[in-house]
Amino acid sequence: MEVKLYFRMLQRNWWLILLTAMVALTVSLTISYLATPQFSAVARFIIVPSSSLTSGADVVRSLDTLDRRSVVATYAEVMNSSRILENAANFLNLDAATILKDYSIQAVDLPDSSVLELTVSGPNPQLAAQLANAIGFQSIIFTRSLNLIYELNFLDTAIPPALPFSPEPLRDGAVAVFLGLAGGAILAVVSEQIRVPIEAYRQRLRMDNETGIYNANYFSRLLEQEVDHNPDDILSISLVELNGLSDFLETLPPAGLQSLLGKVTDILRRELRGNDIIARWNEITFAVMLPTTDGPASDRTFNRIYQALLQPIDLTSYGVTIQLDPHIGGAIYSNNINAWELLEKAQNSLEQARRDSVKPIYVWEMKSPFWIQTETKE
Repeated sequence: MEVKLYFRMLQRNWWLILLTAMVALTVSLTISYLATPQFSAVARFIIVPSSSLTSGADVVRSLDTLDRRSVVATYAEVMNSSRILENAANFLNLDAATILKDYSIQAVDLPDSSVLELTVSGPNPQLAAQLANAIGFQSIIFTRSLNLIYELNFLDTAIPPALPFSPEPLRDGAVAVFLGLAGGAILAVVSEQIRVPIEAYRQRLRMDNETGIYNANYFSRLLEQEVDHNPDDILSISLVELNGLSDFLETLPPAGLQSLLGKVTDILRRELRGNDIIARWNEITFAVMLPTTDGPASDRTFNRIYQALLQPIDLTSYGVTIQLDPHIGGAIYSNNINAWELLEKAQNSLEQARRDSVKPIYVWEMKSPFWIQTETKE
C-alpha cells in the first residue's frame, strides 16, 4: 500500500520530475559548453636495482629493500614535491606558480608493483605531456644523487593526449538527467507530503470540529463569494436555531453531543440538494445557503427542514429523547444588498421567529415591505 501511495505521488507530480531533469540537463550542457577542456598526460616509472651493483648479495639486498612499500611510496612523494616541480618548471622555462594554478600533478604507486604513475592534467595537452616528462626526468636525477642501491627509470614516457577527459557532454548529460530524475522524485514526494498537511490545516480552518460541516467564518466567506461572483443570480439563506440543544450542551458527554449534532446534520442534508451549503453558525444554530433558489422554492425548503426538525431525536445509549424546538429566519438575496446585509436580514428574521411561537419561520424578501410569514404545518 505504501508503494502504491508513493507511486500516486509521483504520478500526480510527473511534471515536476520532468522539469527537474530538464533543468539538470540544461545546466550540465551549459557547463560543458562553457568549461575549458582538460587533458591528462600519463608517464610511468619503474624502480629497479641500480646497475652499479656488482655482486649477487647486493642485488638480493636491494630487492629486499624494494619489497618494503615505504620505498615506493617515498619515490611517489618525491615526484609530488615542490622542489621537483620547481626544477621541472625551470627546465621548461616556466613559472612554477602558474603551473600549480592551471595544472594538477599526482604521482601514485601502483598496487603490488614497483611502478609509479605520474598524471599531469591541464588545459594544454602538449604542455601536460612535457611537464610530466620533465618532472620524471628531474625525479630520476634527484634520486640517483641520494641512493646507489636502486634507481628510478622511465617505463613509459608521456605523450600529448588527443581527447580531453573533461568535459564529456554525453556522460555528464546522462548523469545530470539521472540525478535530475532522482531529485525530482524526491521533490515530488516532499512537496506532496508538505501539501497534504497544509490542505488538512486549511480544511480544519474551514470545518466545525463537532459536526464536520463548515464553520460560520467560512460560510460567510462562501456567501460573500457567491454574491460577488453572481450578483444577478437568485439566492436564499436561513439561520436554523435549535433551542432544544441548549440544555444538553453541558450535560451530554462529548461523544453523546457529537452523536446528537451528527443526527441534526444528517436531517439537514436529507432535506437539501447536493449544491446547498450547510454550516454551524453557533452552538445551537445552523446556517443554510440555497444557491439559485427563489422565494417560493426557499419557503418550501425551509418548511421541510422545520417539519423534519420537529421530530424528536432519541439517544438510546444515554436514555434521553430531545425535542429540538426549531426556529428559522431566512432572507432572499436581491442585488440591492450585499452579503453582510443579507446575513443581517436573516438574523432579524430569526429574531422575529423567536418571538412568534405559532409561526416560527420568517423570511425577508426585498420585493415586499413586510415580513413574509411562512405557513407551517403543525
